[in-house]
Amino acid sequence: MSVSECRIIELPKISDPRGNLTFVEGQNHIPFDIKRVYYLYDVPGGESRAAHGHKALHQLMIAMSGSFSVLLDDGKQKKEFHLNRSYYGLYIPPMIWRDLYNFSSGSVCMVLASEQYDESDYYRNYDEFLKASQS
Repeated sequence: MSVSECRIIELPKISDPRGNLTFVEGQNHIPFDIKRVYYLYDVPGGESRAAHGHKALHQLMIAMSGSFSVLLDDGKQKKEFHLNRSYYGLYIPPMIWRDLYNFSSGSVCMVLASEQYDESDYYRNYDEFLKASQS
């Protein structure tokens, strides 16, 4: 995979004076079925998260509150995104290394994933990820 396949997906936003509503439907708004949802919150200032890649997992990352930055790396190219709208999702296909950083105070990052948790799907060592991405 390539970072060129990573992209911002604008999700439906239904505006109402009482508050906005956004929804995500697997295989409609995003190119995978949703099998797991998790979220990061209370990330201390200056800390970073992720620093890993996935062999087969597809993800959509959304800044539900606040903002954070995401650096994506396919082993050849890098691309940076800044997420700060709850109706924008960052699509990340397999074989992309990701680093999350620059979390604002009170930020919440929600991730929709194509599979349930499987430790064997992770690359946690960057050199091993690079080796696999080059083959």
